[in-house]
Amino acid sequence: MHEIIWLGRGGQGAFTAAKLLGAAYTIDDDNKYALAFPSFGPERRGAPVRAFTKLDTKPVVDRSQTEKADYIVILDDTLYIPQLQGLLKSTGTIIVNSKNNIDGALTFDADKIAADFRLPTANTVMFGLLAGLSGVVAADEAVEAIKGYMPAKIHERNISALLKAVQEVAE
Repeated sequence: MHEIIWLGRGGQGAFTAAKLLGAAYTIDDDNKYALAFPSFGPERRGAPVRAFTKLDTKPVVDRSQTEKADYIVILDDTLYIPQLQGLLKSTGTIIVNSKNNIDGALTFDADKIAADFRLPTANTVMFGLLAGLSGVVAADEAVEAIKGYMPAKIHERNISALLKAVQEVAE
């Protein structure tokens, strides 16, 4: 099972990215299963939010929070703490949206890519970075997930940003 933890702040779209990943994983294969769910209380916009995506070739029924992740994707670098390393599997990776280098994590300026495409958040950019780095889903599956789960009026910008992110990590 692949397990991904998404960390963001309310309004940044961490849960949306978690759902898009699950949709992309299952889009063309009836033998793939996904579960995406958030973990937050009555917080307001800007409060820390966790979301989880679990991907497997058998039905995913465990709704407990991930204890050991393959990837931790952080949409806001202020949420990074070194203790997150303890939540990774031995081969796990942390991907952080940041202009700064962070020891023990891969960093990308996803906000810049989002701004280039006039997007208010970098969630689809981070989704693209994860897709490109992990290979868990292909770029075309990610594009189809956006088309299937986001409003049509924002497809073009989100797809373009996602593909730019995939290209960034392929170089």
